[in-house]
Order: sequence, then structure tokens, then C-alpha cells
Amino acid sequence: MKMKMKCLHTLKEDPLIPFNRFHAFVYFFAVLAVVYHRFSLVMNDTSSGVPFSMFASLLVAELLFALQWFTGQGSKWRPVTRREFPERLWEMVEEKQLPKLDVFVCTADPYKEPPVNVVCTALSAMAFDYPTDRLSVYVSDDGCSELTLFAFMEAAKFALHWLPFCKDNNILVRSPEAYFNSSNHHDHSHQKIKIMYQDMKERIDSCMKRGFVSEDMIISQKESELFMKWKRFTRRDHPSIIEILLESDKDKDVSSVPLPNLIYLSREKSSKIAHNFKAGALNSLLRVSGMITNAPVILTLDCDMYSNDPSTPLRAMCYLLDPSMASDLAYVQFPQRFPGINDKDIYAAEIRHLFQINSQGLAGLCGPSCVGTNCFFNRRCFFGSPSSSSLHNDAICDAKNEGISYSILQKALDALSCRYEHGTKWGSSIGFQYESIVEDYNTGYRLQCRGWRSVFCEPERPAFFGDAPMSLNDALGQTKRWCVGLYEVGFSRYCPLTFGAKNVSFLAGLCYAYYSFWGLWSISITIYALLPQLALINHIPLFPKISDPCFYLYAYLFITTYAQELIEFMRGGSTFWKWWNEQRIWMIRGVTSFLFGSIEFTLKCIGISTPGFTVTNKVMEDDEQSERYNKGLYEFGVASPLFFPLAVVTIVNLSCFTLGVAEVLRKKVSFDEMFVQLFISGFVVLNSWPIYEAMFFRKDQGRMPTIVTVFGVCMTSLFVLLSFFLF
Repeated sequence: MKMKMKCLHTLKEDPLIPFNRFHAFVYFFAVLAVVYHRFSLVMNDTSSGVPFSMFASLLVAELLFALQWFTGQGSKWRPVTRREFPERLWEMVEEKQLPKLDVFVCTADPYKEPPVNVVCTALSAMAFDYPTDRLSVYVSDDGCSELTLFAFMEAAKFALHWLPFCKDNNILVRSPEAYFNSSNHHDHSHQKIKIMYQDMKERIDSCMKRGFVSEDMIISQKESELFMKWKRFTRRDHPSIIEILLESDKDKDVSSVPLPNLIYLSREKSSKIAHNFKAGALNSLLRVSGMITNAPVILTLDCDMYSNDPSTPLRAMCYLLDPSMASDLAYVQFPQRFPGINDKDIYAAEIRHLFQINSQGLAGLCGPSCVGTNCFFNRRCFFGSPSSSSLHNDAICDAKNEGISYSILQKALDALSCRYEHGTKWGSSIGFQYESIVEDYNTGYRLQCRGWRSVFCEPERPAFFGDAPMSLNDALGQTKRWCVGLYEVGFSRYCPLTFGAKNVSFLAGLCYAYYSFWGLWSISITIYALLPQLALINHIPLFPKISDPCFYLYAYLFITTYAQELIEFMRGGSTFWKWWNEQRIWMIRGVTSFLFGSIEFTLKCIGISTPGFTVTNKVMEDDEQSERYNKGLYEFGVASPLFFPLAVVTIVNLSCFTLGVAEVLRKKVSFDEMFVQLFISGFVVLNSWPIYEAMFFRKDQGRMPTIVTVFGVCMTSLFVLLSFFLF
């Protein structure tokens, strides 16, 4: 493709880079001083009267804090932001010269990922401002649900009207559900299309309530025969399925404009053969799309992540079509955004460090990590290094512009076989990686180790919007799953601190290591959440007095760490309360999801079976739960194993803080000597208010289950009694 050279994008370095580097330099020596101070106390514990185990435990915690801080500095070394100019693209290429685009939408459970939401995601992608004859949407249904297929059959009919409506009215939000929830238009065309959408939605919801597609919903013999087959299928055992719902060469909308291809597929599954979760589904999509349309650019979308800007593909093309970048550019990553979260983001669902702050930092090195959705891939990156002259022989895709023939479909069905990958390099050197359940992080990391790079694209108008977990249990469960998958990368031969530092760069290796060893926070946080508090009520000082110069080292590290993070949040467009809840959730994760993730990974390493991949529930259970969430109340409601250690830690801190203050007031201990321990327990108590509220004051269905509270009280009593004997 010949193009006239013109600036399609710009890059700007963060003006605070010199300050960040100076701060890191000073902070590093402060950390060394604290570690030296703690080490000297460990070596001289006999003179202080404090048990060796206490100072040794704190030394371990502080060394791990230091390790995590050190790995986090990679993303602060050279943060950059980019700006692209999609309007200039048309001056350089004609519409027919734009590369084909295949969109992958993955879903697995119609009850945790409602088909209406998945349909809206697909429709928003089909309505991109992109030539429809160069656009294809593939839907992978890993649940093999007739409900999902029926929803997309309905969506194919609705698309005939929805796509021209969006483009004729220049609508930006092209997810029907999001558009009708936010729009106040009352003209005839608007009302007409809204009625059509409501009819489609009611038909889908009716089937969802019944749990199957009833005969009154079927309008043809072909559909009847199709759904009859589903009676023999289960989620874990079923053959390969492909249904061409719309074909660009044949189907046109009501304005006689060709529609994008819409293709439903469900790969073969057998309960006796591993299916490799989402990575396996994506690799199946790679093979099938390569045989049918073979677009050089691929967009991956989570089933709830709809388009908020129809020009997004053109923004991605500003990088993918740039001759100076195209040869080794693997993907363009857009951040995730969640419009449904409450004003204070009580569960830190934005995960701003991962999706924005650290991504900008990596963007200044080798490019951001892949987050699994909102990512435009160069198809070629899945089949070799940038220097490869052609696709790997075992993975050559040879789609022709001859429509979708019967022979192509048969080959595609074979490519969906659960035995197709046996004896091949799929999942290792070809396609998405299988070694970890966080296939997005692992795949992006391994691509960069092979010499590819990436781009972080963060336009002013969010490109995509999605749904975040709406209960604490779901939010923590999601993080636990990530923690296990990240460990699988960190403790493999591809460890970022060694393999990554060697094959990408030292700083990039640090960035990836920061997340690979995420779960190690659990050790430091758990020690700091229990040991200083129990020592406090036993009158054992573990930290310097206020009058001791070493006290100011701890104060400096605490204050500057929190101040730097607050500045990063505020500069990124966030608020104080979102930052406050982010640091609160970080502490909660430390004694819940990070802790359980670390235990689960350890059990897997020694051969003990653990739960597999679970789909995160993003469905609000009822209106009352929604109301509680909007009020900023934490949703507990179930006796989740994750809540038991949380209850213990919060009650231990409340008890020890209360007893500690009483001891200071009665002058049994010195305030000067115990200030740091009082501060730590008081800070935990302050952060734990929503949990105390759920334990002792709330009466709604989202309160902490009584059994969890009772367990917390009993374990706290046991810990306190044991501390009197052991300390």
C-alpha cells in the first residue's frame, strides 16, 4: 500500500519525569536505610527484649514492600501520552485501501453474561465508521448456548435497521442498550427503532426466563432443525458449530448497503480434553477467521465492552498503517472504562494503575501490556517474529474473496475440533499463549519478548465502555484469578525479571514483574495487618519512637508513597475519593484475593487440585443491590471464604486499637514509643469502616453474614489470647 507521508500521531513525554526520577533516587536510599535499621534490630534482638520472630517477620514484609516498590519504578521512568489524527487518514488512503478488520467477541455463560449485552457489544462493532464490506464480527460462544445463538439470530434481523439508523443520524454511542438509556429523542424514526429494539429484547429475555428457545419463537423449519440439535448438547460435550448469520456479499440493510459479516461459532468440547479457557477460544477464532475472511487486523472485545466511539478503528489504523511503525507493531491497546461504577468507585473497578497509569509508563518503553479487550492486533504477530517473511507454514490462512463456500465451512469446522491443536505449536509459539489463565498479559508479554512492540491509545473520548463487578465477592474473585495466572508467568522460565529483562529491556522486565508477583503483597500486608497490633496490646514496641531520627524514615516513605499515588490519580482525571477507595481495596485484596491466590497457586505447584477458570458475574442481582451500590455501600451478602480473613483482620485491628488507646490513656505504655503501632492499627480501622458497618449496623441483604462476623470475633479472641502466651 503506497501512502504519502503525513503525521498521523504525536507523542508527548510526561513533564514530571525528572521529578519522578529524583524522587526514586531519594526513596531508594530511604528504603535501604529502613531495611538496614530493621536488619540491625534482627541481629540484636536479644538486647531489645523483642522476640527474634517479630523483627524477622517485619524484615520479610519490608523486603517484599521494597521489591514491589522497585519493580513499580519501571512504569514511572518514562510515561508518555499519544494523540492521533484519524481525519488525516483519508488524505493518505482510499476507503477501499483500508485493511479488513475481524472483530472477536467471546462469551461463555448466558446467565453471567446476558445475551442482550453481548448482542449490543457486537452491534456497536458492526456499526463502526468503517467500510462494511471490510468488517466481520465473530462471536465465540464457549457455553454453546441456544439462548446466545437465538439472541444473535434476532440481532442479525435488527442490524438491518440499526446500522443505517446510526449512520444516518451520526450517533456516537452505537450500543442500542446504552443509546436508548441515555437518549431523550422523541422523533418518529427514533421511536420506531426503539420499539424494534424493545421487541427484540423482550423475545430474548422471554427465552432466558424459560431457559430454552420455545417453538413460538421459531419462524422457519431451518431454525427448528437447528435448535433441535441443542437438546443433545451440553456445555462440556458438543460438536463444532458455525452459523453464518449475515454475509456481506449477500445481505444488505434497509438502505441497500452491504452488512458486515456476522458469524456465530462454538468450538468442539469434550470433558476429557483440556480446552484452555479463553485463550483456546481466541485461537479457534484466529483459525476460523483466517479461513473465512483473513483480515490483517483483529479487534478483541469482551462481551460487555461496547464501542463508545465509532471512529475507534481509524484511530488504531493511524498506528497500524504508519510505515515507520507497521513492521514491528503487534497491537494497539485502548484502555477499559466503566460508566456504571458509582461516583467513589468503592471496589476500585477502574483499576487505574493497570489500565492507565502503568500503561502510560510502559508506553514509553516497549508499549503497554495487553489487557485482553479493546485491543487491535496485527494478525501476523501471532505467527512469528517481526523479521518473519511470512506466516508459519502450519498456520497459513488462505481466505479468498469468493464468499463463504461449503468447503470453507467444513475446513473451519475441522479447525474448531478439540483435537485440532494436538501436536502443533498453537498456544506456545503460535496464537494466544496457554501457560497461564491470564492469556492477555502472557500473550502481550511474550509478543514483546519476540521483538514486537505495542502502542497505548487513550483518546479524550473513551473508545469503549464496559461493565465492572458490582459486588465485593465478584471483584475480589476476579483479582484472585488474575493473581494465580500472573504467578504462573512469574514463576516460569519466562520470568520477567530474567527472561523479560533480557529479551525486552530491564525496565520493561520490572514493569511486567510488578504484576507477575502481585500476590506477594499478601505476605507484607498480612504481617502488617496483624503483628504490630498484637504486639501493641502486649506492650512490645516494633518501630522507632517519635523522638528517634529513624521514625522520620518511616514517615517519609509512607507520606511520599501516598502523595505520589494521589498526584498520579488526580492528574489522570480521577478524584480524591476514588484514590482513597483504591488504596483501601489494595489493603483488602492483600488479606483476601492476593492471599487466596497465593495459596491456590502454591497448591497447584504441589499437585493439589484447585478450582478452574470462573466467569466473573457482572449482572446486578436486583434493584435493592443497585440502590445499595449507588449509595456506596459494600455488597457482602454471602459467606464467601474471602470474607473470613477480612473479618478477622478488621476485628483484630479494632480490638487492638481500642485496647492500645486505653493503655496509653492509663499511661501503661508510652505514646511516644507506641505511636507507629497505634497509627497503623488506627489507619486500618479507618479504612475498615464499611466492613464494620456491614457487620454491626446494617440490616439489609448486603450486610456481612452473621457466621462471618462470629468467626471473626472468635478468631480475634484466639489470636489475642495466644499473643499473651507467645509474646
